[in-house]
Amino acid sequence: MSLAFKKETFRDDYTYQNSPKAIKRFPFPFAEDTYMYSVNIEPHTKGPVGAVTEFAFDIDEHYVAECEDKAKTLALDAGRYQALPHMAEAQWDFLELTMESLSNDYPDLFSLKKDGLLWTWENKPLGIKNTFTFGDSTSFDMDPMEYMGRQVQGDFVLLDQRNGTLYADAGFITSQADWSLAFDVGMAWHEWHGPVPQVTKLGVMDRALKFLMALQLGAPVRRLNWTMTINPRLDTSPENYPLWGGDRNKVTIDNVGELVHLRVELQSLFRLPRSNAILFSIRCYLINMNELSTSARWAKRFHRVLKSLHPDLVEYKGLTKFKDLTVQWLSKKDDGAEVALGTHP
Repeated sequence: MSLAFKKETFRDDYTYQNSPKAIKRFPFPFAEDTYMYSVNIEPHTKGPVGAVTEFAFDIDEHYVAECEDKAKTLALDAGRYQALPHMAEAQWDFLELTMESLSNDYPDLFSLKKDGLLWTWENKPLGIKNTFTFGDSTSFDMDPMEYMGRQVQGDFVLLDQRNGTLYADAGFITSQADWSLAFDVGMAWHEWHGPVPQVTKLGVMDRALKFLMALQLGAPVRRLNWTMTINPRLDTSPENYPLWGGDRNKVTIDNVGELVHLRVELQSLFRLPRSNAILFSIRCYLINMNELSTSARWAKRFHRVLKSLHPDLVEYKGLTKFKDLTVQWLSKKDDGAEVALGTHP
């Protein structure tokens, strides 16, 4: 697979942008003109060629820049990676899954050679090559989850299954949408998801937990989630709120197209073989309103979704300060005609 990696930034001068190809494959999350929080889980099977769901872990034109941004975030706050001691086996499960997936799906970019427990991993885009003993904690100068978390786009949480629920007992989180790993690590399922509005009333989290507790090895699942952010910033963590929170006050009707971004998460869950833990993969995609509006269908649909969004969700997703301006801006793209079904441009 041939990819041209872009030189860009997700902070400070914000030079991130999507090529026409990246816009076309963006995972637009709305199949209807309204939105309410739901489980919306489907099998994580091989998607169409070129789609973000084609492979288990998506690698795109932003790969090198995102990995560089991960390293910057970790250098400023090493606590973005945390793992409780009993998750050691699950970390090696994570390393194996990511190495095998990337080397099988992107053989021009990654390779993995095995000689018993002696493995050689090569990451050509990042210039990394290591020979190590699988399962040996002294193989790297960091934990295996951190080692591979730095080399795969997105965030990762390892969920331990015990006592009839799931616990977020390890995580590599550098691009979270306004939540804190330091606060959530070790929490049970309902504690972790407690702040999400409407879900208790609708029983969404109870159903999701029951479903995931029965997740089978070799049968991963996925869903799309979304929020919005100002500027193409990956790290919108509570710890760094002073660096990005004030940007919400900078939106005007004249700069909505450039500053306001739809932020979509492709969330995938995999049962792991040795530890029986579940890997929760959270891959973030960003697109500003100018780029989104190159699809008339997307612009119309997103206008209608935002206009009708439940007030609790507006507040929970942090959209209050710029939602109305974005609706006003998008209204110019919506001629009132019916939006054709489907989620692609």
